[in-house]
Amino acid sequence: MQAEQLQNKFVAVLNKKIPIGILMNAFGHMAAGLSGSFPNVAEMRFDSYFDQNGGEHKSISDNPFIILAADNSNQIRTLRNALIEARIHFVDFTDTMTVGTYIEQKERTNNTSEINLEYYGICIFGPIAALNQLTKKFSLWR
Repeated sequence: MQAEQLQNKFVAVLNKKIPIGILMNAFGHMAAGLSGSFPNVAEMRFDSYFDQNGGEHKSISDNPFIILAADNSNQIRTLRNALIEARIHFVDFTDTMTVGTYIEQKERTNNTSEINLEYYGICIFGPIAALNQLTKKFSLWR
């Protein structure tokens, strides 16, 4: 089987100032939200993989998923604004989305100006060339 040229990819840009346990929780929420909110999930190319024993490993995307590091919240904010302008699908996560119930988190987010949000990360799905251009200043997560 020959691989076809993929058109899209997933990218996560995570704020390296956030403690890793909190960051992984935010990443999980963003990844789930990204898949759950994308208008044409078929473009995400989820498929099952099968091992030699016939065991099924469900819903793995053929598309690459790259994890990048941001130095701070403002870098993520700038990327978010560029994604809005480019009309590229994304899901972000902020400091107001932690602690307490989801109702308290929604209220806290609603009562916080965007400029005062601390971004923990952003997950993106879109065209490879466009995402390469928009994320080129970020380094791979280490």
